[in-house]
Amino acid sequence: MNFDEYQKEARKTAFYPGINEGNLTYVTLGLTGEAGEVAEKVKKILRDQKGFVNETNQKEIKKELGDVLWYISNICNELKIELNDVALTNIDKLNSRLKRNKLTGSGDNR
Repeated sequence: MNFDEYQKEARKTAFYPGINEGNLTYVTLGLTGEAGEVAEKVKKILRDQKGFVNETNQKEIKKELGDVLWYISNICNELKIELNDVALTNIDKLNSRLKRNKLTGSGDNR
């Protein structure tokens, strides 16, 4: 499956207030919530397992990352952009930084 296929399939399961009416707020808040769930699971691995990730942890984080991807996909839908284009644009940006030795540091336009 590629990102375009994923985006189409994910949209079939999108049911939230104001869908297709520019409800960017709902899906953005959902993204932050799911990203927080990923962070919470990692925090508990640090606290309870001294940072050791076992197979169960990996499977649980994988599920949460899928939820993160779903929200990113639906943010793209609300903005009428393709998830595949987001991925390609990001790789182009990172490769440019790599070529210019600017992977580290801060600022969006380095």
